[in-house]
Amino acid sequence: MKELLLPELAESVVEGEILKWLVQEGDTIALEQPLCEVMTDKVTVELPSPFAGTLHKRLANEGDVVAVHAVIALIDDGAGGAATPSATQAIQDSAENPATADMTLPVQAREEREQMGSDEGGSIVEATHIAKADDDSASLFKTFANDEEVKVRGLGQKPAQSAAPTYRNEGRVLAVPAARQAARELGLDLATVRGSGPNGRIRVADVLAAAQGAEGGRQMAEGHSAEGQRQKAEGVSAQAEAPAPAAQPSAISHQPSAPAGKLAAPSAHLPAPVQYRTPKGFEDRETRVPLRGMRRVISQQMQASHLYTVRTLTVDEVNMTKLVEFRQRVKDEAKAADVKLSYLPFIFKAIAVALKKYPSLNTSFDESTQEIVQKSYYNMGMAVATDAGLTVPVLKDVDRKSIFDLAREVVDLAARANAGKLQADELAGSSFSVTNIGSIGALFSFPIINVPDAAIMGIHSIVKRPIVDEDDNITVAHMMYLSLSFDHRLIDGAEAARFCKEVIRLLENPDRLMLEGF
Repeated sequence: MKELLLPELAESVVEGEILKWLVQEGDTIALEQPLCEVMTDKVTVELPSPFAGTLHKRLANEGDVVAVHAVIALIDDGAGGAATPSATQAIQDSAENPATADMTLPVQAREEREQMGSDEGGSIVEATHIAKADDDSASLFKTFANDEEVKVRGLGQKPAQSAAPTYRNEGRVLAVPAARQAARELGLDLATVRGSGPNGRIRVADVLAAAQGAEGGRQMAEGHSAEGQRQKAEGVSAQAEAPAPAAQPSAISHQPSAPAGKLAAPSAHLPAPVQYRTPKGFEDRETRVPLRGMRRVISQQMQASHLYTVRTLTVDEVNMTKLVEFRQRVKDEAKAADVKLSYLPFIFKAIAVALKKYPSLNTSFDESTQEIVQKSYYNMGMAVATDAGLTVPVLKDVDRKSIFDLAREVVDLAARANAGKLQADELAGSSFSVTNIGSIGALFSFPIINVPDAAIMGIHSIVKRPIVDEDDNITVAHMMYLSLSFDHRLIDGAEAARFCKEVIRLLENPDRLMLEGF
């Protein structure tokens, strides 16, 4: 009997949602035969079977979100004999007998344990909770709901029996970098802190609560004003005194991560989400659909953008008349080169030139290290509305490509996005994003920043409007609104406005764009 584990489908991916099983229990399967469709926050893929044989049992249901390296199925390969020790059982056994830990762990779990020395995090294999295989409710990561349970099908570990409140006895403690820094400043042993994050991961709020409970908040007062001390102590005390929830073997309480800084405020201060209640008398006129697949990923990304950016908007308009005429002149050349030429390639090129002049818009903020990441590459995220939902493929090195090259890439990425055939690396690595609301007729919008980008530009419908030209004559022009959403933590309002003016200058003068864009 072989175990089918959920592999690491892309860099930094720690979980995946089982969208659809392609085989049934008892079916004969061939080597590399697709078994199920799995969606991550980056891409949807078909998971091939690493073994030939018979699908003995499915351990994850459609709609379940499972941790990387979790067992999702058992495959009978006909070899007979005892099954390879599961990662779950091996870890449970090793918790009871640390001396034999490495002897009982399967290969993947041993590799995970060896990687625990990295500061970037901990082992997904060594999750602290396990969901029952037949529990249909083991479902979605509700990432930012601080009063809802998150049920994750993963790998378990029996709690160690100890008189002291130690929550981790071996390996490196799971903790975000900011929590490690806070613990060092407070002189606190992370092994004594109960983590409230996924898989028991320790957050800053957990460290502050533990410090307040153990030492009355003495260390937190150092380096802060009396008023700041009072506010922090009150917030931490409230969290520390709250009754701890009863242990749930198949679920963990998941609170939103606090933005990483030196002693950030506890995330418990975020208000609870609004609870929906069906209006009386309308119960039979509602239908409920689980938040799954692409819609779940979009929901998480939008909430992250809302909670962890200071979103600000600036709006301007551009006279596209000269660019409309320029595009019309080169249409025959584009057709001869088999290129479908829209306005997007020109806009991408103008933005890339403007970003070089105003680099603060081409940055990201690393919450864990409190550093601004300045980028010398110009990768454009392009929002595409598909039947499944919004996705953002990325055009790499826009500044180094011709207008025709960009036009081909825009068409190719949009087509494969609609077909659901994008690769994971085609959905990552943007440094700035563009959303083309005008393609569906919208006049104006306030775009959501595609975190971790610092800004996103919305482009809108090109419409004919009367304007007053430089000679005070009323004339008809092709006008378009631009709306720039930007993170005010990283970008000043004046620089955002100047950036828009630079984009406008280039779009209103396509000859200059052709000279400066290459």
